Amino acid sequence: MENKKTILIVEDEVPLLNALHEKLMRNGFITIEARNGEQGLEAAIREHPDLILLDIIMPKMDGMTMFKKLRNENEWGKSVPVIILTNLGSADEARNKDATELEPSHYLVKTDWTLEEVVTKIRERLEE
Repeated sequence: MENKKTILIVEDEVPLLNALHEKLMRNGFITIEARNGEQGLEAAIREHPDLILLDIIMPKMDGMTMFKKLRNENEWGKSVPVIILTNLGSADEARNKDATELEPSHYLVKTDWTLEEVVTKIRERLEE
């Protein structure tokens, strides 16, 4: 039996969180959901998912703060694949620069992708 991969979805927009959860479950993944960076960081450190889908703009702790803490304060977190999901476009260079310096696996602007494309990016990243 194939070992199912676990994806942590850190997203505060509930309809999008639910849509990603449903799509990933239908494609054979196990999901863990968090609605802010604090919950996401706790879940990541506790569960050690195979990949993290991370929104940037969220309450309590934003995605960039979570990403920095994950990369800098946790040995396991230094290498876990992270795909950034954001509403920020290329005009938001400062935020984009922060994200790329932390070396996310991929950077997806929410208006530019479909759920199927997210699944494809996850599969590509997990196969590397």
